Amino acid sequence: MAARKYLLSSFLSLTTAFALFFTWLHLSSPPPNVAELLDCAAYSPWCSSKSHPTNLGRDQNPTRRHDHSSDTPHHPLDPLTVTEINKARSILSSHPLFKSSPFSIHSLVLEEPNKSIVLKWKIGDPLPPRKAVVIARVNENSHVLTVDLTTANVVIRETGPHSGYPTMTVEEMNGATWVPLKSESFNQTILNRGIALSDLACLPISTGWFGAAEENRRLIKVQCYSMKDTANFYMRPIEGLTVLVDLDTQEVIEISDKGKNIPIPKAANTDYRYSAQPPNKVMKILNPISIEQPKGPSFSVEDNYLVKWGNWEFHLKPDPRAGSVIYGAKIRDPETGDLRDVIYKGYTSELFVPYMDPTDAWYFKTYMDAGEYGFGLQAMSLDPLNDCPRNAYYMDGVFAAADGKPYVRRNMICLFESYAGDIGWRHAESPITGMDITEVRPKVTLVARMAASVANYDYIVDWEFQTDGLIRIKVGLSGILMVKGTSYENTNQFPGEDLHGTLLSENVIGVIHDHYITFYLDMDIDGSDNSFVKVNLQRQRTSKGESPRKSYLKAVKKVAKTEKEAQIKLSLYDPSEFHVVNPSVKTRVGNPVGYKVVPAATAGNLLDLDDPPQRRGAFTNNQIWVTPYNRSEEWAGGQFVYQSHGEDTLQSWSDRDREIENKDIVVWYTLGFHHIPCQEDFPIMPTVSASFDLKPVNFFESNPILSFPPNTFEDLPVCKPAASA
Repeated sequence: MAARKYLLSSFLSLTTAFALFFTWLHLSSPPPNVAELLDCAAYSPWCSSKSHPTNLGRDQNPTRRHDHSSDTPHHPLDPLTVTEINKARSILSSHPLFKSSPFSIHSLVLEEPNKSIVLKWKIGDPLPPRKAVVIARVNENSHVLTVDLTTANVVIRETGPHSGYPTMTVEEMNGATWVPLKSESFNQTILNRGIALSDLACLPISTGWFGAAEENRRLIKVQCYSMKDTANFYMRPIEGLTVLVDLDTQEVIEISDKGKNIPIPKAANTDYRYSAQPPNKVMKILNPISIEQPKGPSFSVEDNYLVKWGNWEFHLKPDPRAGSVIYGAKIRDPETGDLRDVIYKGYTSELFVPYMDPTDAWYFKTYMDAGEYGFGLQAMSLDPLNDCPRNAYYMDGVFAAADGKPYVRRNMICLFESYAGDIGWRHAESPITGMDITEVRPKVTLVARMAASVANYDYIVDWEFQTDGLIRIKVGLSGILMVKGTSYENTNQFPGEDLHGTLLSENVIGVIHDHYITFYLDMDIDGSDNSFVKVNLQRQRTSKGESPRKSYLKAVKKVAKTEKEAQIKLSLYDPSEFHVVNPSVKTRVGNPVGYKVVPAATAGNLLDLDDPPQRRGAFTNNQIWVTPYNRSEEWAGGQFVYQSHGEDTLQSWSDRDREIENKDIVVWYTLGFHHIPCQEDFPIMPTVSASFDLKPVNFFESNPILSFPPNTFEDLPVCKPAASA
């Protein structure tokens, strides 16, 4: 009976952690009572429901279940529909490879048409042939296939072995956590620790790669926690207990138990749910806030995925590996009225999260969250009013499960306009000029947001578009630390000992770790053939008698001829700008049009280059890379990341040193975080964010938002709560 209780408990815990069965269990705090926010019915006539369309889609209800069964593609890059996924599955089921043996589908997505075909396509043209690219495991081999959805033709493009394996399916991750139950030794170890099997929660942890002993079989490690008296089982690790599992055979290979004397941390003060907080600690110190738009949002979503806002237009779609993908971002020129190309394709290519603890139960924790777990597969349903404001539009993802059947990831992406009181531009003339001038423009932006909960950690990825042409890509980190159990309860108990982290609470260590998020940016500045220019600021000395000044800074431009010249490590004392320009298109005064990559706060990887995790994560060796466009080079860690050796990474591609001047080029940028945990991260972390910008540089003839009007009081309503109306 206890084992049956354990099975149910483990299953429910993993359902929460990995969204099994593709439904959503909200353990986090509930949203504010909608009645607390100013409701349209309580407004003055300015805010009547007729003059205040929310443009949420789905009948203005963000939680309405949209029926995707009748979806049809309208654009060459639209994701596969429910009907198309079902058709691909039906075609595969008749193929000899799939008829003879059990199989699992690890990826079933649109095979994108050639870039040249997409660029020539116009609205109203027939769509190029719709095809699916499939990654499947059959007979313990990985296969890459193309399925033509019109002709039903199947082409096997690649067949294993590969140095790595495909992204795990959610089903096999769940299955792996049940495997330890087959071992009487494991069950007895749990009982010996004083943990009831009914209180057990286990997680599947990717193994990385550390040599020949791990060759020729797919491995995963399972570690477990006690969920007694808390939803936050991550804070109650069964330290030192690790089960090595064969993913294909679902068998226990090895059990390592090196933490028998380490106590399970207490559950007290670990639960982060609003409902679990003591009434005397609830902090209602802020009034509810909401941004109202009396004329409705300024953006629209056409044909499910085409976004139009202000002077921007782009295609946005969910992806099971990348999360969200931006295609065909164009901005309207204020001088000509033409839409001009900026980005052909941009997305999160890979995440690398190495933990800095070399001990037996931790050394292998060097996650690649996109290639191993699927960044989009781990995306959570966004919470209206809390993840996204009330003016948001929600977009679902439609993905394929391990058996090839389609399922819907509800409210995976949201779109909303943001105004935080920021200023687009301003100038007030000094009184000494005698001119009474004050000109200010508010800054309103459009945000495309998704959030992924990869087990304990939550990532928030924003693509933020500004009317001045700037695009800000921002990553927020939140969620729960992966912690280590310890016998220590106070810092005075371990003078000088390396804990590999910080003592956060009694018996709990937050382990030091890094986060690196690498973005793929296929820049097409007014066309595909672009160049990468490093603009270096150099100190110049003045000659004797030339000036009272002894030095000044000079901008020195160098066009990168080959890939190695565009491998950039950022340095505070070697300041540079990084431009992507179209040398064939120039402004009125002769400058090549372009965009520049503008780094902000970031971190560089400090691991040894020959450390096995860093060999696999070599794409973090630089902050900026530039490669020639190659449709096979999309994932910075390689297509098959799981247990890969590091031979197929952005580093290996770039080391070919191919020509990149005036070519179709791709820019890669890595955001980095060093995380030394602190007590404020316990039991759940306040969000910390970092970003970088893509900013116009001589792209426009002048300030593109010069003629934008200011706000006036007549434009905006004065809304009051019903009690004071």
